Amino acid sequence: MTHTDSGNSDDAQTVGLVLEGNVNAFETLLLKYSDHVLRIVKKHVTYEAVEETAHEVFVRAFQSLPGFRSDGNFRQWLSSIAVRTCYDYWRKVYRSREIPMSNISETHREWLEEILLDRSGRSFDERDAQEEAREVLDWALERLPAGERMVLELVYLEGFSLKEAAELLGWSVGNVKIRSFRARRKLRKLLCEVINDREGEQ
Repeated sequence: MTHTDSGNSDDAQTVGLVLEGNVNAFETLLLKYSDHVLRIVKKHVTYEAVEETAHEVFVRAFQSLPGFRSDGNFRQWLSSIAVRTCYDYWRKVYRSREIPMSNISETHREWLEEILLDRSGRSFDERDAQEEAREVLDWALERLPAGERMVLELVYLEGFSLKEAAELLGWSVGNVKIRSFRARRKLRKLLCEVINDREGEQ
């Protein structure tokens, strides 16, 4: 038996104990996977929402334990719950608009214009350029529906395949492909609009 198989077996046994009434056994899984869940959540929600969202992941996992297959991979199963919880977070945020959409700064506009138009007259420190890119991307992601945002983050920022993203989100591969296409088209349109607005102001 490999280390992974052994880990899956241990997790399945712990799940079995919880389902038999030993609720305290769930703490073993919580301690084992808390860092893993935090890593996922930190990639997908705002800093202020990380702790509450991670807590919600484990609440949902506990409530969903009866649906966990004893021969399944608990880590993968929990990862899917974490991703879907982050998706639900953005659906709620976008419905209520609790987080106001910020305007893109003039500095970011200039940076974006040079990147999109491939101008090399201004050099950027690599670390600063990465920070600029992430800030501009965050600004654009705020303007996408929750599902399209999650697909972009999973596939293009984290490197998951379409099939892996579909499994994490609980969608069909076809659905992920469609949302990916729409998201990239909307993102491109948003960024081009920024450039056009800037050129119109000059």
